[in-house]
Amino acid sequence: MIETKTIPVLDMTCAVCAGNVEKIVRGLKGVTEANVNLAANLLTVTFDNSLLTVEEMQQAVQHGGYDLVIEEEDPAAVQMQKERESYLRMRRNTIGAWALSVPLAVVSMCFADVPGMKWLMMGVALAVMLCFGRAFYVNGWKHALQGSANMDTLVALSTAISFLFSVFNTVFPQFWISRGLEPHVYYEASGMIISFVLLGKLLEARAKQSTSSAIRSLMNLQPKTAHQIKDGFEEDVPIAFLRVGDIIQVRPGEQIPVDGILTEGSSSVDESMLTGESIPVGKQTGDRVLAGTINQKGAFRMQAVSVGKTTVLSQIVRRVQEAQGSKAPVQRIVDKVSAIFVPVVVGLSLLTFVIWLSVGGTALFSYAMLSAVSVLVIACPCALGLATPTALMVGIGKGAERHILIRDASALENLCHIDTVVLDKTGTLTEGTPRVVSVWWHGHEPETHLIDVLYAAENRSEHPLASAIVSYLEPMNPHPVEGGVFESVTGMGIKLTVNNSTYWVGSKTFLRTFGAGLEADALAEANAREGEGCSLVYFGCGNQVLAILAIADRLKPTSAKAIQTLRDAGIEVHLLTGDGELPARKMAEKAGITHWKAGALPSDKEDYVQALQKAGHKVAMVGDGINDSQALARADVSIAMGRGTDVAMDVAMVTLITSDLLSIPEAIRLSRQTVRSIHQNLFWAFIYNVIGIPLAAGILYPVSGWLMNPMLASAAMAFSSVSVVTNSLRLKWKKTL
Repeated sequence: MIETKTIPVLDMTCAVCAGNVEKIVRGLKGVTEANVNLAANLLTVTFDNSLLTVEEMQQAVQHGGYDLVIEEEDPAAVQMQKERESYLRMRRNTIGAWALSVPLAVVSMCFADVPGMKWLMMGVALAVMLCFGRAFYVNGWKHALQGSANMDTLVALSTAISFLFSVFNTVFPQFWISRGLEPHVYYEASGMIISFVLLGKLLEARAKQSTSSAIRSLMNLQPKTAHQIKDGFEEDVPIAFLRVGDIIQVRPGEQIPVDGILTEGSSSVDESMLTGESIPVGKQTGDRVLAGTINQKGAFRMQAVSVGKTTVLSQIVRRVQEAQGSKAPVQRIVDKVSAIFVPVVVGLSLLTFVIWLSVGGTALFSYAMLSAVSVLVIACPCALGLATPTALMVGIGKGAERHILIRDASALENLCHIDTVVLDKTGTLTEGTPRVVSVWWHGHEPETHLIDVLYAAENRSEHPLASAIVSYLEPMNPHPVEGGVFESVTGMGIKLTVNNSTYWVGSKTFLRTFGAGLEADALAEANAREGEGCSLVYFGCGNQVLAILAIADRLKPTSAKAIQTLRDAGIEVHLLTGDGELPARKMAEKAGITHWKAGALPSDKEDYVQALQKAGHKVAMVGDGINDSQALARADVSIAMGRGTDVAMDVAMVTLITSDLLSIPEAIRLSRQTVRSIHQNLFWAFIYNVIGIPLAAGILYPVSGWLMNPMLASAAMAFSSVSVVTNSLRLKWKKTL
């Protein structure tokens, strides 16, 4: 059976590491696709679980020098704990390395010629390398055994070369003195390179934690324990112990632990963290409640319906994680560059060394060695590897915070190119719930028994507009008439015969069937409401019209503003609806839409989107129902309303959890800003290496006599990674998009 899993990865340090893990996993039997997100430290793998187990996958990754977190209960929590331990260990090593490296640098600059001082410096440098930089050498050796290389390889090579060259000069100074050269030592370079790299990794780790804060905040919405009712007694149990069918007590002010249905009591629930709707929703026995939402004042008992990974909150977290783990098309180019980056850098370092010796001979051996080491250090591919995933993580996480779920990186990248948005009407542009907006009664005031008859008739009807009439009548406290003969006339309306009187409810055609006519004021009312695009339902008895009910699906409060915002941004808006010409035109006028099509069937909607694409437009389709799924699948970007059907959301690339259409221009702005951050990051990462490598190689030395010290190279390398992540985080810190 084909399965897709998102698994936390440990011990990765750079883009090359991510590529190595991908290569290992893709080489396993049964794996069809594997992608690693360095910023999130996540592996998203699609595999045949009949050919490969997760345990076998972990063993293969461990053999390559990395590890996977495969705990079933809460792998994300285990990953966070491991990363926290790694961060604390890195912080200790950074502090220790700097505590020894700074005095080492001071001694090197001021007291290097004091007798015996070089031996002391050797001991201090060795302590820094073995006590605080040991991981670089261990990991570098592991990768060498696997025939691969990464950032640790570059750090290990550069520091080892500096240290061993200095040891040779300390032990055999006469080798250089006899040739008329000064036996310089560079112990401080080894120590400072490790210190700067550790500091950069520490700052990078802190910044990366900020990029994934959206996921952590979503995870924190779910409480850790629940009040389970068992055998009549209440017991606090961990969430992981709950099963479908368990009864749970929820007290006022508590978060709801799992998805379920109320079995006792009532309350109002704040669902704003999931839906974006600020007004609490009233809940009665039989109503559904969702994990992570907050109970208000009432206490109730609920039966668990979805637990663990099947809750709505867990599915949202999973979707965001998978999206953050996906790769934008531009990232695949970066991956190819990163895969050959380290061997190319080692080659450039050797070339630098050879050129220096060719030009200046052994007299410039120290310069040749320093320049080669500087090239190894400054050309670390970390910034390049972090450029795309950090921006994507921030952008997709920011979307989740704003109730915009983006399926993958491609969707986010495509969204910024949209120039046309096509909207479905019912449930998308409108509230999706028809309401009675006005009623004309014969005699101007309804008689109580007529309300009772109309309520009884509509309660038995299955017509979509019947519920609107029932909702309108309920506040009048009707008493439905008992008995009577009910009959539904397809396409016309319904009849209810009570006490030898036949009452009917239906369309204008049904009215004519009974020979009923409209009085002057009734006709004026009907014409006025039809002109507004309302649907009319006539209620009568025999040939007498008793009432005219005008029913309309109201425009959402923010729809017109959202459409104007899109138009201001240069995006064309179209409306597709199955309604007739007049209602469609009136709704388009209210919303401020100039392009619309009425009477559209599902296939018509798809054809409409395709026609726009053939005309050269990049089209986003927004819908919420099964009838929109064809058009959603056809569009360049498909956007589903979160309150719509599962089919629409499964097809969609973007899901708006809230019903607010203002999320559409917000999603487009988010996409544009994220893609801009990616391009900025890639530009600076490439430019950094294009400029940094020649400077490290000593290109300015013939002109100005300036040569880059390996310590400066390590500081520049650390700064490049931190600057890329910080640039990505600018979007997170923005209060408005």
